[in-house]
Amino acid sequence: MEIWEKINYLLEEKKMTKQEFANKLIMLEPKLKRTSEIPSAQTILGYLYGKRELKVELIPYIAEVLEVDEQELFRFDIEYASEYNIRYSKDAREILELLYYTPKPMIEHIKTTLRKYKKTYEEGIKE
Repeated sequence: MEIWEKINYLLEEKKMTKQEFANKLIMLEPKLKRTSEIPSAQTILGYLYGKRELKVELIPYIAEVLEVDEQELFRFDIEYASEYNIRYSKDAREILELLYYTPKPMIEHIKTTLRKYKKTYEEGIKE
């Protein structure tokens, strides 16, 4: 997971649009070292779409807008959404490949276990 993906995950979690994020970041008036200018909304959106390299000097401001510790932007735990893990995780791909060799009773056991995890996850979101 890249840092821009983590920022987008946190935006989703906080129900904040990219445009709202860009506006709040601009209001903090962060200055880029190279130009001594505040990045434009278009530049910030470029960071959020992974099209521009995020400048390190913006990290404290981004953390402030998202109301998280700076270190949180660099934590990429598995809890950060299964969508990413299913698409990109080596473990997930390996599991999918190994399922071909799995006997039917084990498949049923895996499905039951995963349904329990899904239910626990969904119940946690509702709280």
